[in-house]
Amino acid sequence: MSDRLSAVDASFLYLEDYTTPMHVGGVAVFRQPRSGFDYDQVLALIDRRLGLVPRYRQRVMQVPGKLARPVWVDDQDFDITYHVRRSALPKPGSDEQLYDLAARLMSRRLDHTRPLWELYLVEGLSRNRVAVITKTHQAMVDGIGAIDIGQVILDVERNREVPDADELWVPRPEPRLAELLAEAVADAVQRPGEVVENARAALVDLAATVQRVTRALGGVASAIRTAVIPAPSGPLNAPTSTQRRFAVARATLDDLRAVRHAHGTTVNDVILAVVAGALRNWLLSRGEMVTPSTTLRAMVPVSVRSDDTEANATYLDTASLPVGSVGNKVSAYLVDLPVGEGNPTVRLHQVSHAMRAHADSGQSVAASALVKVSDFTPPTLHALGARVANQFSDRLFNVLVTNVPGPQVPLYAAGARMMEMFPVVPLAKNQSLAIGVTSYDGGVYFGLNADRDAMPDVDVLAAMIREAVDEMIGTVDA
Repeated sequence: MSDRLSAVDASFLYLEDYTTPMHVGGVAVFRQPRSGFDYDQVLALIDRRLGLVPRYRQRVMQVPGKLARPVWVDDQDFDITYHVRRSALPKPGSDEQLYDLAARLMSRRLDHTRPLWELYLVEGLSRNRVAVITKTHQAMVDGIGAIDIGQVILDVERNREVPDADELWVPRPEPRLAELLAEAVADAVQRPGEVVENARAALVDLAATVQRVTRALGGVASAIRTAVIPAPSGPLNAPTSTQRRFAVARATLDDLRAVRHAHGTTVNDVILAVVAGALRNWLLSRGEMVTPSTTLRAMVPVSVRSDDTEANATYLDTASLPVGSVGNKVSAYLVDLPVGEGNPTVRLHQVSHAMRAHADSGQSVAASALVKVSDFTPPTLHALGARVANQFSDRLFNVLVTNVPGPQVPLYAAGARMMEMFPVVPLAKNQSLAIGVTSYDGGVYFGLNADRDAMPDVDVLAAMIREAVDEMIGTVDA
């Protein structure tokens, strides 16, 4: 029996176009060890560990006539050097040059005739550093046990020995077209609704969304109202171009924890309040109208407690979750960020109240139902946010904000210590900005992926995030 893509995974292949490549990524910066950290070392490290992620040697094969969803097959001509690439900045390479390179790489679609991932070793970075940029298609992110290619090269020990592969990998023969057609016919006979669902998976619009949500909720009126009320219009919802810009911001986890303790909120609330404050100042810098009632709607993935009651949705607090403890349920809230509020303390409490209201009032059921419509559980909240965002109309939200807890211990690749890790979350159709946040080893790292035409000033917004963090820290002793 062929390894068939799920309906959701297949939809990401069908819906992808040149303006919305559907891969998630990351930019990791390493300190160069004395022993070196070069392309051959990275290539050998990944080659020895690809057995941990067999999907990364597989490509997508279409069923003739698209009578059924595509299947995963071993790539008969798999070439690791095609996927693990080498790039360099003119020495001494600046951080801005690295981010510009990341933006250009993330703008390009992955080759659908090959395994859907790429990894770039970027040399020439100043201050004795190197970087690794990863790209993984969302069709690969098909379950809680999935592993990103970036995780394959990381260790908690600096000099961990990497054993050789147990055996030589030999690709399994590809199924014949006749076999794929026979399986497609058998599936159609056993599940006649499958053909219709495959067609529906490629149609994403507001009407279809409301119908699916309505069926899933069974008449939860408050949730339906949330889904159908359009998000405020503005510069964050513009036609998406083919190119991107990338900028970053940093904070320390201790500072955010101090704010959390001072105000009785969560770290996630603090991060959302920081984003709201930065967006407020960014809108003002553009001469946009901002009144005390101005809001921007964010789609915010959160964790959900693993029990039978969906109303037990909770927010994700990166200060307390160990690595890998996201849980087996995830949800996504639509939160109106109070960008019109000028007082950072009031803004934080408004965000905290909104998040608690989702969990306490039953709207958490609505949010989880939005995810359950597609019947999938992605391995990380970054991937979740991207997958959910691409399934719903751009009229439902203005900005995607994903916040993922990372390990609070140093990680290494071939002896090189990872210093920073910035997530790159893809844009949905007609979205101009996606913000990924990751905590790692005491730091909190913001990655801002923006449309190149709609947001030429994304670096200004990144600077304003840093200012909003300082403003929030100032409320601790106020």
